[in-house]
Amino acid sequence: MARPACGHEFVDAALTQAAQAKTISELRMAQALLLPVQFGLSLDDTSVAVGRSKSWTLRLRKRFGRIQSGQEQPKTQKGLRNRARMTLEEEEAILAPYLEQAKEGGVIVVPPLKAKLEHAVGRSLAVSTVYAMVHRHGWRKRAPDKPHPQSDPAAQEAWKNNSPMRSPKPARHSTGPHR
Repeated sequence: MARPACGHEFVDAALTQAAQAKTISELRMAQALLLPVQFGLSLDDTSVAVGRSKSWTLRLRKRFGRIQSGQEQPKTQKGLRNRARMTLEEEEAILAPYLEQAKEGGVIVVPPLKAKLEHAVGRSLAVSTVYAMVHRHGWRKRAPDKPHPQSDPAAQEAWKNNSPMRSPKPARHSTGPHR
């Protein structure tokens, strides 16, 4: 015979949370406690009703008890998008001087912006993240970083002018069978 479900002291709080739940995780947590305690459902039946595995259902039930007894704080959303490090307003505040500067010159240079964002967030960011942020705030013109100090623009232009012509036919690769 299975052990009886514990948590009878939290039934009133679970009923309140189930009625006022704003997220599915809050509702599942309340259901994980209510279904076995009030309706006598087994852990298998409760996990099917909640839509989680047995182990996750048990974790939800225990976590609800810890939150109600004050041992754990409930997770709160900071108003961020999925995996976001900052709110849109924080992003806009950091981007404001760069966007003003870009309006004059017409472009945003990404590497200095990336360094400032990394300092603000406190961790390294991918360049694609910075490009996505700039795009999210409505700016699409980007410029490459400064040229390398040892580059020779005259030699590059001469190479472009004297490079061999490309064949108009597409090149065939000899790595696989031709069809």
